[in-house]
Amino acid sequence: MKIYTKTGDKGTTSLLGGERVFKDDQRLNAYGTVDELNSLLGLAAAEIENPELLEVLRSIQAELFEVGVELATPADSKVKIDRFDTAKAERLESLIDKFEERLPVLKNFILPGGSRAGALLHYARTVCRRAERETAALMKTVEIKNPVLVYLNRLSDLLFVLARYCNKIDGAPEIIWKK
Repeated sequence: MKIYTKTGDKGTTSLLGGERVFKDDQRLNAYGTVDELNSLLGLAAAEIENPELLEVLRSIQAELFEVGVELATPADSKVKIDRFDTAKAERLESLIDKFEERLPVLKNFILPGGSRAGALLHYARTVCRRAERETAALMKTVEIKNPVLVYLNRLSDLLFVLARYCNKIDGAPEIIWKK
């Protein structure tokens, strides 16, 4: 299989199922941002040595591929995929609770930053929020299963908690936001 197909040379690409759309289609904005988030998590993972955190990030990366498949597959597509379900968002909630228990209670807004890994996870959170906005915009025009949006919402919360946890284990202080 060749990596280049030349089928997109005129500004269109195929969705799963064969439908061709322009590359600036909202569907591509949504799953392209999810892909960007996945790459950013790979960059963050390259900075992390903690096996528990690496396992969490790798599982999220795999799930983001599933989010991308969901977003790239029209509801009426003849291609059959395993549709995304709420269990994955519930798993993220459990992870949020688990890691939050290890952190001091947050009483102030904090500035994104800290260790390199922590800062990258803060950045990933903002890209995740953009993926959520792009998906919400897509939902105005096509049918997208709500669990994808719920998953992205929970994931941004988890990434915030993981950024804080990374900073804690790396010994990087949280910087309190001051007016």
